[in-house]
Amino acid sequence: MYLGQCTKDVIRWPRPASPPVVKLEVFYNSEYSMPSTHAMSGTAIPLALLLLSYGRWQYPLMFGLILAFCWCSLVCCSRIYMGMHSILDVIAGFLYAILILVVFHPLVDLIDNFNLTYKYAPLIIISLHLALGIFSFTLDTWSTSRGDTAQILGCGAGVACGSHVNYILGLQLDPPPHTLPLSLSSLTVTVFGKAILRLLIGVIVLLLTRVAMKKATIPLACKMFRIPHADVRRARQRMEVELPYRYITYGMVGFSLMFIVPCLFHFIGLS
Repeated sequence: MYLGQCTKDVIRWPRPASPPVVKLEVFYNSEYSMPSTHAMSGTAIPLALLLLSYGRWQYPLMFGLILAFCWCSLVCCSRIYMGMHSILDVIAGFLYAILILVVFHPLVDLIDNFNLTYKYAPLIIISLHLALGIFSFTLDTWSTSRGDTAQILGCGAGVACGSHVNYILGLQLDPPPHTLPLSLSSLTVTVFGKAILRLLIGVIVLLLTRVAMKKATIPLACKMFRIPHADVRRARQRMEVELPYRYITYGMVGFSLMFIVPCLFHFIGLS
């Protein structure tokens, strides 16, 4: 997503003209079009899940391929239907995601081992993601893509730091290699009920984290950089406010997702 958003701001291709295109979504109209980051995420996420889960869990490969194909197709076609991208944008996003997977998939174990075991990994990750955010904010004038980019980087940094803390505390243990692949448990009323309960509690905790951090970071950033905050919407368009607000808020959301929420589940017996 970060590479896609930065590429948009470098290429600067406008959205499809309306008319003749009928746009059903206008919120992101201020962003550029090439490549489609929705197509990138809609391609990268299901394929990455398939690559990382097959062999670890027992399920038919064809089932995973069909699910990934349907996921990718629905996301890509929806962007054309909504009038936000041309076919070329979607194809470019799809191929861009494939290229990123080809480059980074062989490095997953190396990156994961560094993130979990290296003593100063959280400091390096936070600094790197913050530097990437500052760089992306200098590429172009304000648009929704700037905040989305900081949001993605913050969430990624929070998830990485949460994983590191889990590993250090011994809360994130891999199953022994001889137990793989793991079999999927049968779906019972109890299992389904616990899953729904975990979903509801997790979403509530993450929403509360987001609201609390948003309330704290925007006024604090305005005060630190002496920016009037009477008009919050205008203040949030300033880099000095939007970058720390998005980065810190969604960094805490990512950290809560990986560490706080699982600890809560363990405490109340929903692990």
